[in-house]
Amino acid sequence: MTAADLVRRWDDQQAAYIAEREQRFAVMTDVLRHVVGDESATVLDLACGPGSLAARVLDAIPNVRIVAVDYDPVLLELATDYLAPYGDRVRIVDADLTSGWREVVAEEGFAGAVSTTALHWLWPADLVRLFGEVTEVLRPGGVFLDGDHFRFDGRAPRIARWAADHDRRTQEEAFAAGAQTWDRWWGSLSERPGHAARVAERERRFAGRDATPSTAVDFRLAALSQAGFAEVGTVWQLYDDYVTYAVRG
Repeated sequence: MTAADLVRRWDDQQAAYIAEREQRFAVMTDVLRHVVGDESATVLDLACGPGSLAARVLDAIPNVRIVAVDYDPVLLELATDYLAPYGDRVRIVDADLTSGWREVVAEEGFAGAVSTTALHWLWPADLVRLFGEVTEVLRPGGVFLDGDHFRFDGRAPRIARWAADHDRRTQEEAFAAGAQTWDRWWGSLSERPGHAARVAERERRFAGRDATPSTAVDFRLAALSQAGFAEVGTVWQLYDDYVTYAVRG
């Protein structure tokens, strides 16, 4: 199975858990297009996974290159293969966002930074630290865009129930149409050469990193403001799925 086949299945699987996922991506690329304009620019993709968002940005904005960062050796190998057709417009970086990633990336002056359905794996203290580091690598006026679920807490019980029901219906429809579950998709990688060794390394790297508590969107916006961004807010929302933005002054 080719990398393109696996990423297509990844996209279908992710869309089962993220309703209107393509709308989320369209908003993110549109904002980047406003920020970049006609000039050549570089965008940082944090926790890039197999390269889904990076490919969409590269396709939508021909004058952009991507520095794609992840710490998962399984997804990094897939992203390297999948994004290879973009040539020198892509640089893949193996780095841990909780420690030392800036030194490994060794670039600054990014016009934008993006992430999607990934940073919720970080603990709040690591998120606050990461946001501060992102402000330092963005150029003035650069934008940080993050698409993710920010779960409603006890202050909003009704919409929390509505959101959970919407998630359930989205998954039922997607799986009935043939989308793979999260576990089935990961199982489909098993025949790729070197997969077992990469899985072992993945388990070593993430050992002891427990699941993190969910946070509401107001925590994320407050953390971005505390990190020094001049303007923060949301540019898209569907129930508890948001795209937040933060602009460096």
